[in-house]
Amino acid sequence: MNTFRDWALRLATLAPLWWMLTTPSPAQMLRVDGARALRHVERLVAMGPRAAGSRQLEQTRQYIETQVAAVGLKAQRQPFRAATPGGPLPMANLLVKIPGSRGDTAPLVLLSGHFDTKRFLDRNFVGANDGGSSTGLLLELTRVLAARRPQLNVWIVFFDGEEAIGSWSDSDSLYGSRHLASTLQAQGELTRVRALINVDMVADRDLQLLDEDYSDRTLRRYAREAARAIGKPSLVMAESLAIEDDHVPFVRRGVSALNLIDFDYGPDNRYWHTADDSLDKLSADSLSTVGRLVLEILRRLEQEPAAGR
Repeated sequence: MNTFRDWALRLATLAPLWWMLTTPSPAQMLRVDGARALRHVERLVAMGPRAAGSRQLEQTRQYIETQVAAVGLKAQRQPFRAATPGGPLPMANLLVKIPGSRGDTAPLVLLSGHFDTKRFLDRNFVGANDGGSSTGLLLELTRVLAARRPQLNVWIVFFDGEEAIGSWSDSDSLYGSRHLASTLQAQGELTRVRALINVDMVADRDLQLLDEDYSDRTLRRYAREAARAIGKPSLVMAESLAIEDDHVPFVRRGVSALNLIDFDYGPDNRYWHTADDSLDKLSADSLSTVGRLVLEILRRLEQEPAAGR
């Protein structure tokens, strides 16, 4: 008996079954996979603190580029030098452009979040939720939208420098979003943007999104409608609060924006900006929920009468 030939024949017989079991179905490809998003967060956290200008943040940037390339897209770097309290600091946003099926004249939607973590000298801050969750979710949305081509033009934007280098102020914060908003305005492209949807701190096990006050009223209504549509009617809190985040530089330039953020992270928000912002506080289900919410809001934007112009 030819043992090698026998095993080869068995493997050949089993290969189609193995492929069926390990290859995602079309439905799975189009579904927001919270577990996959959480695995991205795990890999980011393993790099350690990822403050702006650090070696770890450059590793994060390269990781994002690799993951985007794996789904057939390109992450374009937008480098700039930020004037910070500690002196000039090199930073770089990453932009992933996904053309819509309606063509170049269709409106543009930005899906954004930051990938840096706050710089601390006295604690090992790995930012699993604050910096990690937004990055992991945006990578998963990139995969889904690469397979499910949107009707509108979509840019996935990974912002550098959301966190203050020293103490939060108008000049020491939101470096990446301020740079992109200013650049798009100077290029005359800001008028193309129908909406910006920003995600931040979206993986808390006890997920409760704010009805955020800087956000556009219509988009806030879309968020509540979308929450009901995905079977999470209480996902968006009745209580509202103004949070300065990466959507604000766009709001100040007249862009309709929505900030999806859970700013009640742990009892009295005590995990925020502490070493307790760790993987054990996060939930794959929360990431999946916010991803589904974003896609449902995008669907409402696609249905707007003006969306076809």
